[in-house]
Formats: sequence, structure tokens, C-alpha cells
Amino acid sequence: MQIIPTTDIDTAAAAIEAGRLVIVPTARWYMICADAANPNACKAILEGKQRPKNKPLALVVPDQARARDLLTFTPDAERLAAAFWPGDLALFLSWRDPAAAARYTVVGSPALTTHAPGPLGALARAVPGLIAATTVNVSGDAGPDDRGPAITLNEVEQFLTGAGLDAVVMDGGVCPAANHLTIVDCASHQTHLVRAGLVHPRAVASVVGRALPAS
Repeated sequence: MQIIPTTDIDTAAAAIEAGRLVIVPTARWYMICADAANPNACKAILEGKQRPKNKPLALVVPDQARARDLLTFTPDAERLAAAFWPGDLALFLSWRDPAAAARYTVVGSPALTTHAPGPLGALARAVPGLIAATTVNVSGDAGPDDRGPAITLNEVEQFLTGAGLDAVVMDGGVCPAANHLTIVDCASHQTHLVRAGLVHPRAVASVVGRALPAS
């Protein structure tokens, strides 16, 4: 585990380009990241997390313009991105080009897409490709003793040791929110709420003009 400050974006970006894993703090918790087009790096994340291969990682876009080049924004998606990006919201969006979907299979089709603030957003802007990311923890249903994804460096180290992974880790101290991204599906016939998180369903409803059904 190589620890760097959150200001050292150059080292983190170089690690991503070299096929390494990078762990980045967010307000929610620490996220483990890789080049979304690097199958070996993404496979290491999936295996380390014991994550089902059909469960997508999040696609972290550097800005909304790049997202619109790659993905189809419905009117609801446009409103939500304008209101909450960069921020704690992810949208399922359809790919414009099937070739892009084939290149970034780890994030699925439709793509679970977010535009992040802070160090994660800075890292996404610093790399030439796209970043795939997920929480730093072993996958599975949360039981009563499951503390959730890592919010401290000590928890990050415990995860890496248990998973047998090495990574460059940005030291962001303690992540205060310990809560998920809100996820909205804007790729289906009917826009719906997939998961509630830091962006409250009432806030989502206010922006799209109606309460969204939950899946």
C-alpha cells in the first residue's frame, strides 16, 4: 500500500495509466478505482471484493460534456445532472455507441454513471481514459455486524490485506457520511429510483417534478 496525499493527483493518475489500483476518499467512503478499459485491473477489483461479475462498477466521467458524448441523456437525466452533478448521484444511462459499451463492459450496459466532486473527480479529469470505481469492501448482503465500506485508512489496509491487493491510496482521513450514492435509472422506459442515498428521494422528486417509483 502506497499512501499519498489527496493533492498528488499526478501520482494517482500515473498509477491508473500503468494498470494499478487507486483508492480515493469521498465524503461517503473510500472508493477503489481502475482504468475502466483495463480488464486485468478491473478483474482484480471484482475478485478482491468477491463481487459478482454481472454487478457493474460505476463509470466516473470527468465532466458532463464527455458524458453526453458517450451516453444518452433523457430529459429527466438532464435535469438530475444539472441539479446534482458533480455530487452524490449516479445515473443508469444508455450508451450512444455499441463499441463504447463493448470497451467498458465492467460498468455494464446501460452504464452506471457518476460525475464526482473532490479527489475522485480530479482523478477522473487527470487520466486520458475513463475510471471504473466501487466501494472498498467485500461484496455481499449487509448483515447486522457489517460495518459497511471503509471510511478510514486502517479499514482500507484491512481490506487490501484480506483481498491480497496492492494499491496507491490517497489519504483523506475519515470519510464522514458513510452512506451510498443515490442511483436513478434513466435508461429504462420509466425513470425510477434504484437506491436511495445521500441525495434524498424528495430532492430527486423536486427536480424531476414527480415522485419516482422505486425498483
